[in-house]
Amino acid sequence: MTRSVLAGRGIKEAKTGHTLGRLTMQLFYATDFIDRLENEMLPALRAGFVVLTDRYIYSAMARAEVRGIDSAWIRAIYGMALVPDAVFYLRIQSPQQLVDRVLASGRGFDYWESGMDLHLGGDFYDSFIAYQTRMLTVFDRMSTEYEFHVLNASRSVRSVAADLRRAVAKILDESLSDGLESVSISSETKGLALGELDVSSNESKIEKITNH
Repeated sequence: MTRSVLAGRGIKEAKTGHTLGRLTMQLFYATDFIDRLENEMLPALRAGFVVLTDRYIYSAMARAEVRGIDSAWIRAIYGMALVPDAVFYLRIQSPQQLVDRVLASGRGFDYWESGMDLHLGGDFYDSFIAYQTRMLTVFDRMSTEYEFHVLNASRSVRSVAADLRRAVAKILDESLSDGLESVSISSETKGLALGELDVSSNESKIEKITNH
């Protein structure tokens, strides 16, 4: 999903510099998510739509943990989130593969996605490898805790997309057979460490993420 109207501009402006504080960053992301949840996701679910979102709460929680933010605090902030029926984790095998994709994209290394604010290396490359290694470790642990469905994202985009489509179709078919009126799907497919696909059926799924 795109950034929210409420917080999107503020996040963009804050990230143009290199002085954004760690707690301020997390509160910006949380505000952005809550605004999208209330004004986009929930209204669509109530109307019976299938909602597909690119990125959900898990990447924000992982980034916070890697940056030393208290885990209980960040989970409490996202405690109002819909508990997904399914989360698809698009897992790449190594940070080096991420480097190859970043270079192939022509975008170059991003300051924040390289963890440069954490001073993990002497340059963008070393910092990126160190940061993404930490992110993979956190995501792998979360994949067990939150029961992510893991897909091998080291393959071609075509292969990963085909598997993802089949998995989504299966969930939708099961939802229809169970008589559910709405489905929410959240996908995280930025080519970094995590891919999320969240499927939530209705408002009864609004529970504390800390209790999932």
